Amino acid sequence: MSSQHGDLHESFLRYVCQTSPFPTAFEVSHAKGCYLYDRAGRAYLDFISGISVNNLGHNHPAIQAAVMQQIERYAHTMVYGEHIQEPQVKLARALAEIAPENLNCVYFLSTGAEANDAALKLAAKLTGRRRFCAFHKAYHGDTVGAASCFGDESFRHPYQHILLPVTFLEFGKVDDLEKITEDIAAVLVEPVQGEGGIRVPLPSFLQSLRQRCTATGTLLIFDEVQTALGRVGDWFAATLFNVTPDLITMAKALGGGYPLGALVGEREMLRRFAAEPPFSHITTFGGHPVSCAAGLAVIRTIRSERLLSNARRMGKKLMEGLQKICLRDERVREVRGTGLMIGVELMDSQLARKVVTDCRERGLILETTLLDERVVRFSPPLIVSEQECSTALEIFETVLKEC
Repeated sequence: MSSQHGDLHESFLRYVCQTSPFPTAFEVSHAKGCYLYDRAGRAYLDFISGISVNNLGHNHPAIQAAVMQQIERYAHTMVYGEHIQEPQVKLARALAEIAPENLNCVYFLSTGAEANDAALKLAAKLTGRRRFCAFHKAYHGDTVGAASCFGDESFRHPYQHILLPVTFLEFGKVDDLEKITEDIAAVLVEPVQGEGGIRVPLPSFLQSLRQRCTATGTLLIFDEVQTALGRVGDWFAATLFNVTPDLITMAKALGGGYPLGALVGEREMLRRFAAEPPFSHITTFGGHPVSCAAGLAVIRTIRSERLLSNARRMGKKLMEGLQKICLRDERVREVRGTGLMIGVELMDSQLARKVVTDCRERGLILETTLLDERVVRFSPPLIVSEQECSTALEIFETVLKEC
């Protein structure tokens, strides 16, 4: 380890607040396409995309050009919702055009957790109710509202005394939907659970959820922070499952690597943020023009490069390859997913961690899911090629055999 590298590693641990005692501490020199590079210039195939952020890969020229052009014009000029900023307006229109029918207005924020908090606030304001429903093994972020809906008690426990009242349901279990009653303001759900282990429900479950919410006057909020903008092979999981929620929250891939979140809903619903009283939900950096310029480039590039189709084709290739590995190795319990959001459940978390660690040594970046560490996630950029998928499958199987 060089002196410069050692100093940087030491400073990282000393000055940058960590989120766990065991960060990967992988030092990135640069990144391009589907690859990260370390200081020695070694390439690593990135099959987690910064946890479903870099749908166009790293340093896509369309995003670079859009960002540089906007930086030369202006960055921050005023708090959100006051000045007319071209990239913000164009991105809002582009989102309204691809969103499910009648979800035609956008409130911009900076993160997915903020978007989920805004959705919960709006539901409380619209319904006058104070209780919510969420699902076991759900992850929606770590701000107070979002953390209230965290589907793991161990993560909620340290903050329990300040959290919202939330009833937790079993994901995918239709009978549990009876717990959604007329005192529930909103149900917050990931249409495909990400950190819970890449859990894909039957379409009938989400359809039943929609029907129950309608019957009780409860707002249905789809947290599409991980699923939106092509990850599941369609613009939204709502479109994929043919279920229209009242609100959609999104972030991650929306900014193309830059911080950006959004809440999408009907115009008449979202306008309540501007009334009774005005300024009842405001943000300084939400919808930052540089991030919005990047986001507009993301949507245009997904369309021009036909990346929804590529996500479906490459997802099919990965699923088929991983299922063959499953048949050859009894330690692989299940392969599940949709599009390029795929999880491989191994027999235990120790094996999963060793596989992830050893794959990185072989040049493949994978990671386990937060709330089910037996599950190894495969979520490469939507630009991934057949050859890159074949390489990832080969490395994964080789490492698994050696474990």
